[in-house]
Amino acid sequence: MVDRVSTAGQYSAILANLMTSEAAQTNAANRISSTVNGDDLKAFAPQAETLTAMKSVDARITNYQSQNTLIAAKLTVQDQALSAVAGSATAVRQALADALGSGDATSMMASIQSQFSTAVGSLNTQYDGKYLFAGGQINTQPVTASQMTDLTAGSPPLPAISGFFQNDSHITQAKLDDTTTVTTGQLASNLGTPLLTEFQAIQAYNDGPSGPLTGTLNAAQQAFLTQEMQNFTTIATNLTQATAQNGLVQDQVTQVATNLTTQQNTLTSMIGNITDADMAKAATDLSNAQLSVQASAKVLQALQSDSLLQLLPVA
Repeated sequence: MVDRVSTAGQYSAILANLMTSEAAQTNAANRISSTVNGDDLKAFAPQAETLTAMKSVDARITNYQSQNTLIAAKLTVQDQALSAVAGSATAVRQALADALGSGDATSMMASIQSQFSTAVGSLNTQYDGKYLFAGGQINTQPVTASQMTDLTAGSPPLPAISGFFQNDSHITQAKLDDTTTVTTGQLASNLGTPLLTEFQAIQAYNDGPSGPLTGTLNAAQQAFLTQEMQNFTTIATNLTQATAQNGLVQDQVTQVATNLTTQQNTLTSMIGNITDADMAKAATDLSNAQLSVQASAKVLQALQSDSLLQLLPVA
């Protein structure tokens, strides 16, 4: 009795092994060439939900970082403007002190007018085409006076200082991350009302019966300028505090940005642990798959050379 000899089952098994090895070889090669474990969520099915959540958080942090970069740039321009306004008040105080010290006010009014222009120009500072200190009226120049004589035009009575401001009461805020909101805006009227009030007082005195404020100062003029010097000292102090407040917000933005960067780096590492290929393992897998393909191919070749005719005697 001769046993039946069949290679169909063997062919099927070897072909299956060959296809599996080729798929493993392709997968390992793709991981090496792309440096990632896959190009869609199906490749990370066991951790797809976690990966999706982490990528969502990462995208939100990226948005905050982009927004905070713009906020930081705006605050830098705002700091320069606030420093200039505070500096103008300090410079007026110095001009008054110099006039009082010398008893002569020949150049004092010209110096004060120059500082007035600096202060108004700074309060009308724009960033990205929008007025910084206009509140919600970002397209409207917040301070309308351009020279000190505007403050006394049509007097008496003196015009109301509030009429020279066109900003509204909206103070800008910004959300730096999921839990931090800061106040970034300041209003021209809050910053400039005391300042313009004293500029108006000096201009009115200069234009009035006790003026002009030029040449040798009399006792009454010295008394008036002494009071104005004290007033401008207070104004300069308050404006410096406003500048410092802006600086505190700048520091907070910087700190939040640093924290967000740390969070994002951690997330990137965690995402990479899932998506990034282990290059050493991928190289080993590729080598093993190549050996498996070669072995399967050799066995298949050997089976193809087998035939029952080789077992039958030659007639």
